[in-house]
Amino acid sequence: MPQTTTDLSNVIDLENVTFRWSPDAKPTLQIDQLAITQAEHTFIKGPSGCGKSTLLSLLTGINAAESGKVAVLDNDLTQQSSRQRDRFRADHIGYIFQQFNLLPYLSVVENVVLPCQFSAHRKSNIQGSLDATARHLLERLHLPNELLNKPVIELSIGQQQRVAAARALIGEPKLIIADEPTSALDFENRTAFIELLMEQATEAQSTLVFVSHDPTLEPLFKRSIQLQDINTAGERTC
Repeated sequence: MPQTTTDLSNVIDLENVTFRWSPDAKPTLQIDQLAITQAEHTFIKGPSGCGKSTLLSLLTGINAAESGKVAVLDNDLTQQSSRQRDRFRADHIGYIFQQFNLLPYLSVVENVVLPCQFSAHRKSNIQGSLDATARHLLERLHLPNELLNKPVIELSIGQQQRVAAARALIGEPKLIIADEPTSALDFENRTAFIELLMEQATEAQSTLVFVSHDPTLEPLFKRSIQLQDINTAGERTC
């Protein structure tokens, strides 16, 4: 797997990155530099349409930058094939989607253990059984025990959110990405969820990147980044 000379303390290191959705389109992202260090909890903010989800797609290898370096955990994703990026994402990144992307016909526990069924690397980080680890995570995220064998579709939005967080955290991936996962909750529940997520990420020594357009969540994080401040393309698109 191609390696970079990135400082090992940086989990994320972007340099001179450009991305556009089609060759004749204006750039969606132009970022000279972005570095996020190991175990850091970072809040990335900005209004809708400013490229937050696009940035996450580059950090997770779903899309590839047109130019520049996108180094994650000392791997330059711009030098990898689509298949290599997919494998890297499965092994090292826990992703909490805005719509959660849970499988409604599976139980709560079955949804949580899915990443370890796709990644031997994440499964190797598990001490004991997958089922017991999933149940422990869900307990720490305050999901009632009587719900764990129910189809996830029977849970409330707030409960599904905790399942999505447990699925991202299982196997202790080194990078947790959260793409506006609290948008359907009221402020009190949003705050409680983020505090639980941070607690679990800290325990696993994982880096957390949390993206939102909601500025009221910013005080919960030690570091925040206004995307327009680092994205020069945003001056034309926002």
